[in-house]
Amino acid sequence: MKTIDLSHTIKDGMPVFPGTEAPQIEDVFTHDTHGFWEHRLTLFSHIGTHIDAPAHMIKGAGTLDNMSIDSFIGPAICVDCTHKDVTDPHITIDDLIPYESELSESDFVILNTGWYRNWGNQKYFTHYPALTEAAAQWLVEFKLKGVGVDVISIDSAESGSYEVHKTLLEQGTIAIENLTDLHLIPTEGFLFSCLPLKFDNADGSPVRAIAICT
Repeated sequence: MKTIDLSHTIKDGMPVFPGTEAPQIEDVFTHDTHGFWEHRLTLFSHIGTHIDAPAHMIKGAGTLDNMSIDSFIGPAICVDCTHKDVTDPHITIDDLIPYESELSESDFVILNTGWYRNWGNQKYFTHYPALTEAAAQWLVEFKLKGVGVDVISIDSAESGSYEVHKTLLEQGTIAIENLTDLHLIPTEGFLFSCLPLKFDNADGSPVRAIAICT
């Protein structure tokens, strides 16, 4: 069994969604002064590699703390979308149909666009590959637990109405954003886990996303 980390490190100065404040990590207690080390973390709920709960976009919908723990782990497939680029950024139904059989037996689909390689550069925030609304509607028919992406948002940078978010979250399908190192995972035959922090009214949460390959 091999476990692969698919998560970005939370740290000062890390990339964040435009308009969101960067996390602050402060030494509050130190070995030299107090005999032990402890930090204060100040961060938004959608920082780094994270989950979007239905409540993130839909008023009155479910929060992560009220979802079954089973919602965050299960068999997954990884769809190769690395052929998508700024000239053709749309991930369509045609891109997903070759994986239809595998999707029917999976809880999660991970879309590997390779865009995570732009993490830390301004390019990361614009013209990244993203699902079309029609492709999102097609995916929810599979009753997936979640859809994971290696970009800043599951909606395109040009979207102002968050239709892909809403299409997924209205069906209880969580979105996992800012995954990394997706080149390390196989197309199928692995478990995906994205356990969130359990805090009250969690509209989203940073996660330590991993793939467990057998």
